[in-house]
Amino acid sequence: MARYPLNLPQDLKKKAELWAQKQGVSLNQFIMWAVAEKIGALSQGLDDPEFPNITYQRGASGVPSPHLRGTGIRVQTLVIAKNTWEYSPAEIAENYDLAENQVAEALEFYNAHQQEIDQAIAHEQALEAGRA
Repeated sequence: MARYPLNLPQDLKKKAELWAQKQGVSLNQFIMWAVAEKIGALSQGLDDPEFPNITYQRGASGVPSPHLRGTGIRVQTLVIAKNTWEYSPAEIAENYDLAENQVAEALEFYNAHQQEIDQAIAHEQALEAGRA
């Protein structure tokens, strides 16, 4: 295993230490997992470089869906808030504890990938209807 000195901003280090503790692993192990996860995601080639704050994550079904990077919030959730519930971008940001620029990028991503996201929304609605 290769050694690599790493300087982290103090706040980021504290947060990483807390997450490592919650996971029951060392900070070193946690950082190694985080780097491995990031490399794995980039290697899949799913992310659109035009939208750096959007990344694909695989859900329980194994199907990748676009999320706001660093959050568990799916782009389709914000699209539903805008189109179905008629929230403004400012209201979405407030309700989901996001910056308005994150919401703007997610909605721009939707405009560029509308068919994909609309299909995901329709699939989820069909699943919910079948359970009712």
